[in-house]
Amino acid sequence: MERLHIGIYGSVNSGKSSLINRLAGQNIAIVSATAGTTADAVKKTIELEGIGPAVLIDTAGINDETALGAARVGATLNTLDIIDMAIIVADSGHLTPRDIDLAGALKERKIPFFIINNKSDLPGFKPLSFGDNDVLPFSAMNAADIKPVLALIKKHKPAHLSQKQILLDDIVGRGDIVVLVAPIDDAAPAGRLILPQVNAIRNLLDNHAVAIVLQPGELAAFLKQNVKIKLVVVDSQVFKEVNEILPREIPLTSFSILFARMKGDFNLYLEGVKAIDKLKDGDNILILESCTHSATTCADIGRVKLPALLQKKTGKKLNFKIIPGLDSLPQDLSAYALVLQCGGCMVTRNQLMTRISRAREAGVPITNYGIAIAYCSGILDRVIEIFRR
Repeated sequence: MERLHIGIYGSVNSGKSSLINRLAGQNIAIVSATAGTTADAVKKTIELEGIGPAVLIDTAGINDETALGAARVGATLNTLDIIDMAIIVADSGHLTPRDIDLAGALKERKIPFFIINNKSDLPGFKPLSFGDNDVLPFSAMNAADIKPVLALIKKHKPAHLSQKQILLDDIVGRGDIVVLVAPIDDAAPAGRLILPQVNAIRNLLDNHAVAIVLQPGELAAFLKQNVKIKLVVVDSQVFKEVNEILPREIPLTSFSILFARMKGDFNLYLEGVKAIDKLKDGDNILILESCTHSATTCADIGRVKLPALLQKKTGKKLNFKIIPGLDSLPQDLSAYALVLQCGGCMVTRNQLMTRISRAREAGVPITNYGIAIAYCSGILDRVIEIFRR
């Protein structure tokens, strides 16, 4: 599910943490009169009444003048790449120059925001206006004040977060049988399925389709049962194995490609993958994982298998840089000949599209893990055919 990511910004001791605690209904952020208490962005996933699932991001004060201030402010500004909307907390009618600069950056990025004029319960409280932006007087001491805050969050929530994301909905219908091939190997998490597999199963159930889940070694035997199969969805790393045994008339795709279509820019990915044929010795490739996981096994797809596949396909010696989770991208993307983005199951569409936009603006081709693997395996046309019908 897409969660609304809300960045909370403001000066040191403006009351950001108090606002977050009131929104969460519990003490999740440290409240202190000591400047610089919030050292880095802290995330808390909650359910907001009348709004739905959200992630509150408590950030360091953007006017932090402590020894670590510059690093903290930098980390705070980096959160602009992962939020859907923002709240700027003003201290009793006072917006600092950095608050105003932040508002300008939010407008430039088209990130909706409003302003909390905090500490309305204190003597000498000063009113505030800021152009045509919503400004709300607020006191963390008054429980009733949180309802108007929730109303403004609901008002500024981006429309795309309320839209249904299409995974398999336009492909399958009631009673259709879809086979999901889920390898249980060294890279598989212990005792559970990975999120794309879980999402696919739930989506098929929502559409009253039938999900058959099996491992690669069981597929051949299942095919002998002559069941009418609407689609086979695989982990991209077993594309070659499944393609060789699956009759051509049965459509084939992967979890990664489904997510590329649902969350990314599918056509841009398809265009970007052609850059593989133009790679030269010494070219730099940027791999974006979008999640944080332990990658110590030889089976890791992004860090081991995909780089090996690209070098085998091109016959070139390539350099690879890995960006885990939602770590910041390099400032100069023009140093890279290609960007490879994972399916993005652990991030929002907005976060994924922000990264895609960075590559597009830099003129660097970008594609997706699954699409790249299919292209290198010579089966790209087959695995996207189901989306062209």
